[in-house]
Amino acid sequence: MRLRTEFWVKAYIRRCAVEGASAVVVRHGDDDAGSIFIKIDRLDGTCLLFGPAPAGLEGAESDRQWMPCLNPAGADCSAADAFLSREANFDSDLWIVEVEDRRGRHFLDDSLVTGVS
Repeated sequence: MRLRTEFWVKAYIRRCAVEGASAVVVRHGDDDAGSIFIKIDRLDGTCLLFGPAPAGLEGAESDRQWMPCLNPAGADCSAADAFLSREANFDSDLWIVEVEDRRGRHFLDDSLVTGVS
């Protein structure tokens, strides 16, 4: 059973704070099962953007898994905002968490999925 979205987001924000990064909820979605997108603003006009990995991956039924939504090396913040706006128009239950960290730390290391297309 997967942890409620609200609890996961609160824990993630606390993790960011412990590491010295500022994190805020920019968009509050469904408390139980809303999708989460995480924008890492590097405070230089670029950011990283992570969203839910595709359904059906091993372990995804109990653990949240993440993948880059745009260029994994970084993207323009305006491109990320446009992407998130389109997603919000499609899914009214989604959450957006924005983290400000000049080093681009995302704190999702063990949950990142690579090589999925």
